[in-house]
Amino acid sequence: MVNLRITLSGVWVALMLTYLLGDVIRIFAGDFTAGEMGGKTASQGVWVAAGALMLVPIVMVLLSLTVPYPAIRWISIVSAALLFVFNAVGLPTYPGLYNKPLIAGGLEFDGLPIWLAWSWRLAA
Repeated sequence: MVNLRITLSGVWVALMLTYLLGDVIRIFAGDFTAGEMGGKTASQGVWVAAGALMLVPIVMVLLSLTVPYPAIRWISIVSAALLFVFNAVGLPTYPGLYNKPLIAGGLEFDGLPIWLAWSWRLAA
């Protein structure tokens, strides 16, 4: 059986790539205006917050492989739950039909670390 840490790390990579794919498609579809977010000019603080949010899955790849159990269990559950809520709230705000399956996939990838980490205590 594959080590749960590797599986968890892989799910975080899948989530990160889903975010990236959505951003790339939005650029090519023309569903954005440079420098704006939600139709308003975004401040540097908003861009810093967006960058920090997008770093979460990247950081979780490393933490999944290095942070000891049980700390990584709870870090994974909390991080994935926060991203799930963020993505669920944002779902209606995306204009393109192509966004819906990407967000739905992202929600599934948000839910997987929660499920894997929650069941980890049973296997540990």
